[in-house]
Amino acid sequence: MDTLTRIRAFIDVVEAEGFSAAARKTGRSKALLSKYVRELEDDLGALLLNRTTRQFSLTEAGHTYYRTASDILKEIDNLADLVRENNADLKGKLRISVPRTFIDAEIGQSLIDFAKENPELQLEILAEDRFVDLIEEGFDLAVRITKLEDSGLIARKLSDFRVYAVATADFVAQYGPLNEPQDMSRVPFIVDTNSRFHNNIRYFEPNGANASVAVSGPIEVNSPQATLRAARAGLGVAMVPDFIAKPYIQSGELVTLFDDYIARDRGIYAVYPHRRYLPAKVRSFVDFLSNWFRKNG
Repeated sequence: MDTLTRIRAFIDVVEAEGFSAAARKTGRSKALLSKYVRELEDDLGALLLNRTTRQFSLTEAGHTYYRTASDILKEIDNLADLVRENNADLKGKLRISVPRTFIDAEIGQSLIDFAKENPELQLEILAEDRFVDLIEEGFDLAVRITKLEDSGLIARKLSDFRVYAVATADFVAQYGPLNEPQDMSRVPFIVDTNSRFHNNIRYFEPNGANASVAVSGPIEVNSPQATLRAARAGLGVAMVPDFIAKPYIQSGELVTLFDDYIARDRGIYAVYPHRRYLPAKVRSFVDFLSNWFRKNG
């Protein structure tokens, strides 16, 4: 009996959380899956699963074996993808984490364009603003808008990124002059609670030192789109991503403030776990997005 077959059976059972569910998912009989897992345990000389009529759980050895075996099978599958990639279209599933702001903005079209170009590849996109654990939660890669830090992940920069402090000209005329970031403490501010610092805006002094200013205002919301709308309505100053603010800045509907004080060391990155054999679908996706931003930036 092929050891890989037994390992796959074990992983299928664990991920389906039971033999019956795994049998339905894989099209194999419950008895056959049970046989494969039992043979694997016999080969290892260790119990991997606790089995009762109503409960299913991994033993301590099972947890250890599952984590390592999953990584090994991914490497084997990735190697197969690597060998096949020049001879076949991309197929299977690509699981991606992206910020909601990204997918809701015009740049979210990049994902739609990739899907259109690769009809046999299924995209599973989770749009939320937290940083997911790619390995623990089973993602192939993530798009992140951030200042790049050492995380043990592989990162490829797709585009530059910055935020703007914006307000309407009428708002500035009413509350101005607004010359320095500290002026934000005395005017209404639209707070995007996605920020790690919430009611504190970080900026740089002319000498390069870090500084911050406490802000407050009529709206606190975890949505850059909503903060943009509030700023356009004249409710206050807002810190807004460039890729949703630029059209309104260019049209003159919004003016920018404190440009010389706001950090420009952010970027839009594709990040993925370090793997010896990078899946063809991941490499193709990252290449596509890199080219898309170069053409549409």
